[in-house]
Amino acid sequence: MLTGRAFKFGDGISTDHIIPGKYAYLRSNLPELAKHVMEDADPTFAARVKPGDFIVGGNNFGLGSSREHAPLVIKMAGVKAILAKSVARIFFRNAINLGLPVLICNTDDIADSDILEVDLKAGIITDKTNSKRLTFGKIPEVMLHILDEGGLLPYIEKHGDIKL
Repeated sequence: MLTGRAFKFGDGISTDHIIPGKYAYLRSNLPELAKHVMEDADPTFAARVKPGDFIVGGNNFGLGSSREHAPLVIKMAGVKAILAKSVARIFFRNAINLGLPVLICNTDDIADSDILEVDLKAGIITDKTNSKRLTFGKIPEVMLHILDEGGLLPYIEKHGDIKL
């Protein structure tokens, strides 16, 4: 079970919003780059996010270039999952491969700062602030195992192969 606070963003959050281009020179210093995560969407985000919190987006989260640094610095900032109405495919794959859950659901009823509880196995999000329950599609078992290990590389290092 994951529990944390929601940071609500709108539609069309691109990889440029997640890691602003002006910080491209920090790609070899990811801890420093993570200090600027989401800066172009909310300049205060990196200072306010705490380990276990959630990013809640609208439609087409993660669009743009296929920078795998984008989900990685989100994870490094302590975000435990991203909830969005829809997500760019390459961002989704990069996030799962890096061990960051991306949950597709209707995020309309989630407000900024709501406290959320997420059950990845059951596919249920409980908004503890407004008492609403949301569902997301069942995550395939293999993906749950990848997420449990912290990403695809740690999974393969431990298990040697993907067991389908």
